[in-house]
This record gives sequence, C-alpha cells and structure tokens, in this order.
Amino acid sequence: MKKENKVVLTAEGYLELEAELNDLKLNKRPEVIKTLKYARSLGDLSENADYDAARNEQAQLESRIKELEYKLEHSEIVDNKDKDIANVGSTIVIEYEPGDDEEFKIVGSLEADPFNNKISNESPIGKAVIGHKAGDTISVDSPNGAYEVLLKSVC
Repeated sequence: MKKENKVVLTAEGYLELEAELNDLKLNKRPEVIKTLKYARSLGDLSENADYDAARNEQAQLESRIKELEYKLEHSEIVDNKDKDIANVGSTIVIEYEPGDDEEFKIVGSLEADPFNNKISNESPIGKAVIGHKAGDTISVDSPNGAYEVLLKSVC
C-alpha cells in the first residue's frame, strides 16, 4: 500500500482550490470543448493547428483538474484552535532586531506566497516558530546559518 501525501491547507486555501476546480469544470471545460468542436469542424485534422492547440489546451485543463481533485481529496485543513500558539493559519510578527519587524501569515506549502508575506510551514521561519508563543526568542536554522528572532505577536 503506497503512502499518501497529505496536503496541508488553511480553510481559506482549501476554499480557493475548490473555487478554482469549480471554475475549471463549470466554465473552462465547456469553453475548451466548444473550441475543440469548432476546430474539428474546420476539416482535415492532420494539418489543423487550431485542433492541435485545442487538444493541448484540453490536456492541460484535464491535468490541472486531476491535480486539484487529488490535492483536495488528500488535504488536511489545519484549524488553529489555540490562537496564542503559532501554527498554520496564524498571523505572526517577528522582530529580527529592534525596529526591524515583519508580519507573516503561516500557510501550507501550496499557499505560500512570499511576495504577499505568506510563508510556508515548511520554510525555515515557519518551521521555527510553529508551537511558540508571543514573547519567545526562537532560533531559525537557514541555509546561511542560524539566527535568532523574537516572536512579538501571534493571532
């Protein structure tokens, strides 16, 4: 029996994936089928670039649908019940040194978006702060060496 990989998500992340899946199935798939039928009606399929493009688009769409279905089926939604302890779903403020604060939301790896301050629970900072409370000084192991941060707040 093969081991299934759990996909860690926040409730918000789960809903976003679910919305994308529904959009692909209810809106994009019918569009692609319509394009495919039109391209097929143009005649000789062996030299029909429109048909080839539509088939490729259909294959990519179906692949994405299968991927989303798998992720949703194997997801583990983390409900951060203890708001005082950093976990997936928490918004944290860390201080690198006095006056140098940064706010992050800890999310599952699929939802990570560093440009929007959403860090993965598998990132060096994410791993280090999970399980800690505001006021804790935490050692963060990074590829460039360990450093310490102060967890200023958790919500």
